[in-house]
Amino acid sequence: MKSLFFIGCLLSVGFLSLQAQDISKNAIGLRLGDDDGFGAEVSYQRGLGNAQRLEFDLGWRANNNFDAVKLAGIYQWVWNIDKGFNWYAGPGAGFVFIDFEDPSGRDDSETFIFIAGDIGVEYNFEFPLLISLDFRPEIGFGNNDDDLSFDIGLGVRYQF
Repeated sequence: MKSLFFIGCLLSVGFLSLQAQDISKNAIGLRLGDDDGFGAEVSYQRGLGNAQRLEFDLGWRANNNFDAVKLAGIYQWVWNIDKGFNWYAGPGAGFVFIDFEDPSGRDDSETFIFIAGDIGVEYNFEFPLLISLDFRPEIGFGNNDDDLSFDIGLGVRYQF
């Protein structure tokens, strides 16, 4: 029984080491998303080890009806699929400030927080470029914004 347990532990450690992926210490670029038409975000990733990182996104959106600023922070685990392909997942949170254009002149702005999940795939090129496609469901909590929205984003980042 002890030898079976030892072999199971050895196989688990071996499997985890095969899945480990060295990721870039820093990456910066753009993430183009669509969370109810939110738009572009400046995105920064900071590696925390061989297979974990933090991602910070600062987005903005302006149109005829509102101006908005969004800040998100995501903790991600990264696993290797094959050579330059990885997949990643993790939890996160952030806040959004929206200033609605009200024709009557009254202040119609709101700030709310959200929690999010993130899952995606990425490709590391031989040169320092990273492209990614991810899915980020977000649940907002605020004045009148207790809802679920889905953010799909395409990211392009320079790694250093």
